[in-house]
Amino acid sequence: MNIVADEGVDRCIIDRLRQDGHQVWYVAEMAPAISDEAVLDMANREAALLVTADKDLGEMVFRQRRFTRGIVLVRLAGLSAARKAQVVVAAVNRHQSELAKGFTVIAPGICRTRRLSR
Repeated sequence: MNIVADEGVDRCIIDRLRQDGHQVWYVAEMAPAISDEAVLDMANREAALLVTADKDLGEMVFRQRRFTRGIVLVRLAGLSAARKAQVVVAAVNRHQSELAKGFTVIAPGICRTRRLSR
């Protein structure tokens, strides 16, 4: 799966996604400090799922009606880096088809997707 990961996503998550065979563009490696709009545009240009820890991207999609190919919001504060990576990669691998169609929140014990209207 093609994935753009915002710079606030833990490095261990990026590494695990890549180990599982996903193509990951990591904003922190490419263009740190770019705007949320530029991150969303990059994900759309690459036909990629956007993985982020930034709640503002949800506002862009729902209130501003910006197009996205899918967003995963990672809300796993308090978990170890290794556990965060495990949870995110498991959700991505298990729910790939649904993630590409919605706004998904991954929190401890929860993977909830809200389908986006196109």
